[in-house]
Amino acid sequence: MILKTVNSISSYQYNTDSIVTIGTFDGLHLGHQKIISKVVQTAKAENLESIVLSFFPHPRMVLQQDNSIKLLNTIKEKENQLEELGIDHLIIHPFSHDFSQLSAEDFVKTVLVDQLHCKKIVIGHDHRFGKNRAANIDDLIAFGKKYQFDVEQITAEEINEIAISSTKIRTALLEGNIEITNKYLGYNYNFSGKVVKGKQLGRTIGFPTANIAIDEAYKLLPKNGVYIVSAIIDSKKHFGMMNIGTRPTINGENQTVEVFIIDFNQEIYDTLITIEVLQFIRNEQKFDSLDALKKQIENDKKYTLDYIKNSF
Repeated sequence: MILKTVNSISSYQYNTDSIVTIGTFDGLHLGHQKIISKVVQTAKAENLESIVLSFFPHPRMVLQQDNSIKLLNTIKEKENQLEELGIDHLIIHPFSHDFSQLSAEDFVKTVLVDQLHCKKIVIGHDHRFGKNRAANIDDLIAFGKKYQFDVEQITAEEINEIAISSTKIRTALLEGNIEITNKYLGYNYNFSGKVVKGKQLGRTIGFPTANIAIDEAYKLLPKNGVYIVSAIIDSKKHFGMMNIGTRPTINGENQTVEVFIIDFNQEIYDTLITIEVLQFIRNEQKFDSLDALKKQIENDKKYTLDYIKNSF
């Protein structure tokens, strides 16, 4: 199943009846996956197009001018996951102040009914929509009767589970608790970036690293520290260690993401690679000398090799 993505509601040009779910679905964790599975199964059973309607930027970035929001998924990651889960269409509509002024009934009539040909919508019981978020699930059910579509509610328990999962994932990631992060996600937390030239300090101590530049400033990274990771390069998986931090031993100031890939010596500048975070090793620390740093990295490597041997 190939996912079709469009960047506005008006760009969706299919005339087939559909089932729609609306949400940020940040992280697409296990709770989200249950909802998406429900949508996909219903779409197949009732011969409907399955649609995820999402928004970017995050509404809080626009309405509350909150640029501090960090997300678990980039748009590209969300696309890849929704495709794997079997969704037909992803609509990422630009969220703007003007769009937020659309009345609830206008949203239902012009977006859900006229544009998306919605015959069923799967939504949380606490979902609010329309100007000033004035309409609720009861209003949506009433609109459904008027415009002939069904509303399937996600239960309070499921919504609570999703909220708890999202909060736990963010908290765990910011605490370096990768075990909890990956457990709630149902997959290894990951990010992608291009390999760029760094100061090449690692080479001088026998641990050359790939410096990763991540384009999406809104992507949430784990807390500063040293991690066991896998690096996916040209569809092949390699194990290694990652340091996120400011490199205090050499009085660094800016945060960098550096990956030492074990038993790997290819030239990969400008290559897009994906890093999967497997386990936290230790906090970043300042060493008295490069020799002391090298000794610690050798210990980290031994720990990493033991972990890989026992886990894979």
